[in-house]
Amino acid sequence: MKKFLTVFLMVTWTIFAQKFEKLALTPPMGWEGWNKFGCNTNEELIKKMADAMVASGMKDVGYQYIIIDDCWEGERDSLGFIHPDPNRFPSGIKAIADYVHSKGLKLGIYSDAGWKTCEERPGSRGYEFQDAIKYAEWGVDFLKYDWCNTKGLNAEEAYLTMRNALYAAKRPVVFSICEWGKNKPWEWAKDVGHLWRTAPDITPCFDCIVDHGSWEAWGIMQIIDREVGLRIYSGPDHWNDPDMLEVGNGMSVNEDRAHFSMWCMLAAPLIAGNDLSNMTDETKEILTNKEVISVDQDSLGIQGFRYSEEDGLEIWFKPLKDDNWAVCFLNRTTNPIDINFAWREHRIVDSVFNKVADFKTTTYKIRDLWVKKDIGRTNKDFTEVVPAHDVVMLRLSPIK
Repeated sequence: MKKFLTVFLMVTWTIFAQKFEKLALTPPMGWEGWNKFGCNTNEELIKKMADAMVASGMKDVGYQYIIIDDCWEGERDSLGFIHPDPNRFPSGIKAIADYVHSKGLKLGIYSDAGWKTCEERPGSRGYEFQDAIKYAEWGVDFLKYDWCNTKGLNAEEAYLTMRNALYAAKRPVVFSICEWGKNKPWEWAKDVGHLWRTAPDITPCFDCIVDHGSWEAWGIMQIIDREVGLRIYSGPDHWNDPDMLEVGNGMSVNEDRAHFSMWCMLAAPLIAGNDLSNMTDETKEILTNKEVISVDQDSLGIQGFRYSEEDGLEIWFKPLKDDNWAVCFLNRTTNPIDINFAWREHRIVDSVFNKVADFKTTTYKIRDLWVKKDIGRTNKDFTEVVPAHDVVMLRLSPIK
């Protein structure tokens, strides 16, 4: 009888479970260490990054999550509950969460839908509800859930199981689906998670694919190309995720600026992946540009779209609140490109979200978001030089 009751309650809970709503009405912003530190994580590093997020001004412009990636896991106890690696996290995860929370930030953690994580640590397969209970006890606010060692599993069902487990644990958690876009999560994940990866792992390269044998890592341009056509699936509380940022991890300043700008045009989660405690002034300036971030965090939550492409120059538009628009001229080539854009010859129509910019009937003020100054109006042609592997990013505001 007791066994029957337990099964009945589990089934009943699964039927009525859901994701926690309204936790990510704008794309999440934070830091995660995998791109820079890989498996070399420990509690001192996490505390150091939390301190740096505050000291650098990143917290002030919206970054809030400090996310522990793979390799924090130790062993499961006799009851199946996971414990942190005692050498890497001797104080325990709750102590880390308390420290991060004391800084006015939130803590994220990592697990995997398979029996083992990508680094062969214990995964959550078969222990989803127990792991969710632990996350709630520790005070975790964000879960990145990977897809290694999952042969034979159904992705939607696996992620639904963890979604239900998180909901049963009763602590609101942002749920990040990380199965690299292999199972088209944009088609089914809106009611499962708050963000989902759309492409393979990122690598700090502007335009390349790195072959690792059994898997590939993609450069910035390759990931941007994958996003085309997916904007219809993205919006408040359910975001396409092109992966963590590589700003500050070895590309040129121009490339970092283009990378960050395009993630904002895509309404992508802004999860920094560099060493926050050792940033150049240029890296800090890119990651904390409030005007560019405001494009990403716009309350409409509309992902931008590629309006045109010719000879390596792409023009992207993104509708913003109050009938504003963001415009990004992206130079994919290795040479500067002169642009002369005659606004009045273009009528921008976003048929997906029913937004229109008619430059014949409406004049807009133009603000350069990287130069941080107003530079004219759309009643005159726009002329500029876009450096190699760089952008010119504008905000257009209608003149009433």
